[in-house]
Amino acid sequence: MGVVAAGAAMVGDSLSVRAAMMRESLQKSQTITDDVVSILGSFDHRLSALETAMRPTQIRTHSIRKAHENIDRTLKAAEVILAQFDLSRQAEAKILRGPHEDLESYLEAIDQLRRNIRFFSSNKGLKSSDGVLAHANSLLSKAISKLEDEFKQLLKSYSKPVEPERLFDCLPNSLRPSSGSPGNQGDLNGKNPSSNNHHEHHNSNLENAVYTPPTLIPPRVLPLLHDLAQQMFQAGHQQQLLLIYRDTRSSVLEESLHKLGVEKLSKDDVQKMQWEILEAKIGNWIHYMRIAVKLLFAGERKVCDQMFEGFDSLGDQCFAEVTRSSVLVLLSFGEAIANSKRSPEKLFVLLDMYEIMRELHSEIETIFVGKACAEIRESASSLTKRLAQTAKKTFGDFEEAVERDATKTAVSDGTVHPLTSYVINYVKFLFDYQSTLKQLFKEFENGDEGGSQLASVTMQIMQALQTNLDGKSKQYRDPALTHLFLMNNIHYMVRSVRRSEAKDLLGDDWVQRHRRIVQQHANQYKRNGWGKILQYLTIQGLSSSGGSSVAGDGGNSSGVSRAIVKDRFKTFNMQFEELHQKQSQWTVPDTELRESLRLAVAEVLLPAYRSFIKRYGPLVENGKNPQKYIRYTAEDLERMLGEFFEGKNVNEPKR
Repeated sequence: MGVVAAGAAMVGDSLSVRAAMMRESLQKSQTITDDVVSILGSFDHRLSALETAMRPTQIRTHSIRKAHENIDRTLKAAEVILAQFDLSRQAEAKILRGPHEDLESYLEAIDQLRRNIRFFSSNKGLKSSDGVLAHANSLLSKAISKLEDEFKQLLKSYSKPVEPERLFDCLPNSLRPSSGSPGNQGDLNGKNPSSNNHHEHHNSNLENAVYTPPTLIPPRVLPLLHDLAQQMFQAGHQQQLLLIYRDTRSSVLEESLHKLGVEKLSKDDVQKMQWEILEAKIGNWIHYMRIAVKLLFAGERKVCDQMFEGFDSLGDQCFAEVTRSSVLVLLSFGEAIANSKRSPEKLFVLLDMYEIMRELHSEIETIFVGKACAEIRESASSLTKRLAQTAKKTFGDFEEAVERDATKTAVSDGTVHPLTSYVINYVKFLFDYQSTLKQLFKEFENGDEGGSQLASVTMQIMQALQTNLDGKSKQYRDPALTHLFLMNNIHYMVRSVRRSEAKDLLGDDWVQRHRRIVQQHANQYKRNGWGKILQYLTIQGLSSSGGSSVAGDGGNSSGVSRAIVKDRFKTFNMQFEELHQKQSQWTVPDTELRESLRLAVAEVLLPAYRSFIKRYGPLVENGKNPQKYIRYTAEDLERMLGEFFEGKNVNEPKR
């Protein structure tokens, strides 16, 4: 126990010693900390005092630096302003000299002046800004005014009418005039292209022909004009620009067309004009339209596009203003024709005019593009429709006119009537316009391609002609001439159709049916013309119960009266001579038909005559003056038949 207690006492003493040591260490640390805090506090006090002492110096240094910066900025701003004044003086000097000496520098000066105005407008705080701006704006206004004068003068200097020869050189070879002088008021080709050259022209594939619009303003000048126009546009002078361009270019365009031969003709002028003159003018109008659209208007459009590139719709507006008057002159002539009194001969020129308007449709839509040209496009489209309507009505009028033709003058020789040749030539000529007519009918017949309508109308015209011919044939007193007349005319119709494109439209059935009608009239001619005379060459009525009779050879003429035989020969001779005299003046114009008809008569007449002479000739030959009764041999008759249907007076045959 004592040992344990002693050990515990020793441990306790050790802990007390350590605790005492720790208290002593802590007291020393606190003392050190207090000393450090005291020292740091002393430093802080000193630094504060130093900072307080240096603050005035720092403030002065900062002020000096700021002052320097302000001075630098002010100097730089002054330099910029002075530079603007310097540039402004330079620009003013160039502008005062005018654009004639150096147009490029003049335009640069205007641009510089605009930059100066923008600069001083954004620096309104400067005392001199208002004065500078007023001076600059006044100078700019004067500069633009001089620019307008320069634009007008330059445009006028290089705007010259295009001579006709130059325009003709721009056409495809097939459309270039072969003769005639420029501006010739008559025919461009010395003949009427609307009628004589239609088939040739439309077979030359004009759709693929190459047209080369003339250069209206030299390419080297266009960029300058563009720059001048751009300055005017930027200055807000669009209206002045439009007026200058319109007045200059429109008068030049009108003069070009006038030199070509274009005239201002009113509806009254057209109505009073003789058809031959009007027809030539219509043919020329077709050429003028092609030249105007494909060359002059196309060239004018190119100039506008280049000169007013990037000017919004101003180019379209300028182009519309320049061309409106010229387009109106051309279209008004077309309208006058379309609205004039209809007549059959006008159909073909109406179709020619309709064709050229359709040919030019795509170019017109392309060249006269934009809202400003809408009225011109609509006017062209309206004329095309009006021409189509008038042509269709004229076509309908023709059918009625054929059926109602009341020409009383009959052809005395039974030949082809002028109406027949006129109608057939008319119909044949229509087939040069077959595709055009189909297109025309298609426009008015929904769902119909136009071909069936054209065939139907053509058949109606042919039927109208036949109906009229039937009426005219009744003017003849001689039935034989009636049938000869109908034979001639219907044969002419058949032959003409067979040799033309009308055959494809009317069909083989029509041809065959009308060939049979020709044959029927030929047979009726023979029956009516020769039936009576052939009766005198028959045995019927030759027997006589009284009077003298002679027994013939082999009894062939047994019981036949010599007197009756003589009378038969005498009557035959008289009637044949009458037929010869009359029918030699009749006409069968077709050589093949004429020979065929003569042969048909000879085939019935000559065998009957030979048989009659052989059988009864001896009764007369054995009597007195046999030549008085038997005047002709069969060969004489055959020769005289060869003189029939020649359409001329033939001397009576020698007795």
